[in-house]
Amino acid sequence: MLWPIHPTADRFTVEEQGGGQVISADNSLRYTPLVLLAESVNTAQAVDLYISMYPLLQRAYEQLGYPKRYFNDRLIEVINQLLATPSATEQATKVQLTEVKGSVPSVRPWVRYEFADPALESLTAGQKIMLRVGPVNQRRLKTKLTAIRQELIKRVAPR
Repeated sequence: MLWPIHPTADRFTVEEQGGGQVISADNSLRYTPLVLLAESVNTAQAVDLYISMYPLLQRAYEQLGYPKRYFNDRLIEVINQLLATPSATEQATKVQLTEVKGSVPSVRPWVRYEFADPALESLTAGQKIMLRVGPVNQRRLKTKLTAIRQELIKRVAPR
């Protein structure tokens, strides 16, 4: 109820391929509305808002347990991390269901998929999302993130 945007429509989907499961080619379509929303945001205005809210963000960051760190540094780190996500390819990405042990049945298996490749599975949550959105959406998001990063670096004075 308090989320600023609604979760993506539909569910994560897979298809059978080569004796295993891969992310469905149509899966990236469910992320397109969010990508369009991100692209529609005016970068300069978003950075203006960020700068005006920065004292509150910094204070909250310190209250979360980072009294000697700067929220802006962390924001740039996260953007850099997302930009460093391996490029999603047109080739299907293999996934597998996480094993669930115990007597409680899994009634939502679509939330239990993980990347079959250990290198991809070891990525951060944000990087995994960048892979799941598909190659076209990933390129578009990286373009927007690059623009935001450039505007932040240009406008937020280094200490």
